[in-house]
Amino acid sequence: MNALSDITAVTLVGFAGGTVLGLAARMARFCTLGAIEDALYGGSRERILMWPMAIGVAVAATAILSAAGAASVEASSYLRFEFSLSASVIGGLMFGVGMALAGNCGFGALARLGGGDLRSMLIVLVIGISAYMTAVGPLADLRMVLFPRAEVIDPAANSIPGFISAWTGVAPVYVALLIAILLMGTALRDRRFAANPVAMFWSAMVGLACASAWWGTTQVFETGFAVVAIESHTFTMPLGEVVLQAMGVNGRIGGFSTGSVVGVLFGALVGARLQHQFRWEACDDAGELRRQIFGGVLMGAGGVIALGCSIGQGLSAFSVLAISAPVTAASIVCGAVVGLRYLVEGQRSLDLMLAPFAAILRLFRHRSGSR
Repeated sequence: MNALSDITAVTLVGFAGGTVLGLAARMARFCTLGAIEDALYGGSRERILMWPMAIGVAVAATAILSAAGAASVEASSYLRFEFSLSASVIGGLMFGVGMALAGNCGFGALARLGGGDLRSMLIVLVIGISAYMTAVGPLADLRMVLFPRAEVIDPAANSIPGFISAWTGVAPVYVALLIAILLMGTALRDRRFAANPVAMFWSAMVGLACASAWWGTTQVFETGFAVVAIESHTFTMPLGEVVLQAMGVNGRIGGFSTGSVVGVLFGALVGARLQHQFRWEACDDAGELRRQIFGGVLMGAGGVIALGCSIGQGLSAFSVLAISAPVTAASIVCGAVVGLRYLVEGQRSLDLMLAPFAAILRLFRHRSGSR
């Protein structure tokens, strides 16, 4: 890395990890929404079990790198800003519903675009625009009023191992490794998954790609002179950043996020070619187009509110065991289930699922009125 500029170095780090993620999406069908659909309607758990396997590998590798001083994960946004339950739940639900309506998350859309699906280009653009509108655009003030966040004094207090360590005295690295073993054990207990070497291999590669990003950006941060963020893969704000760079708005080309996005596209393209799956596709249904636009808007805004998407919170934040990760990931899954049931089973199914929440709201209004 000493022979490269700082920006070039982090771009290559992002590109390498993004390429692995793109290959995993095409070669092993690593996909958030696809895994939920398989478990919910297909009766198959193999794809959804790739997630605890990937997260377990990412947690173990990141914990070892952090303990060795090779990855300064305490500087990540997932630990640096205070945990907000409302932001994690509401942002996660918005993202999950949007993912179901659009038919893909930002990462999945990039992977499909690399395989020739031009419909996914629209999703990518809408997510990026919506994310920037919510983060720094006309919706930024409203977001900060509704979901204020402040930097914390002790980042370890925002992590699960740090919290447990404060109460038990056990070193955070051992807590993290135990959690990693439990996650990987959950996946390996399933005989069908354990007998699928392709799924296991690419799950592990996804986890290592996430951990390698923490290592790579840390090395550039500590040895370089440019202002470089210590980060891992996420696909909400980076989509908007790539759009801005493509238009020459900020006068700079490159960066970890750019390398990550381009890497996923490249890996997906290679994977699609190797699998003989590359083909051009376009949208031919106006209703589908509306759902994709609305879903993209929800994902962009929800991802910014929750500080991450299905990859950002579901993998990168999980790799540092941020307290927000399981809350946001569970909210994304719940939102996706609600959205899928609405699309597949219609309004009646959605009404039944939301009935308990409607009853609680009516009770709250009744009590407020009686006062």
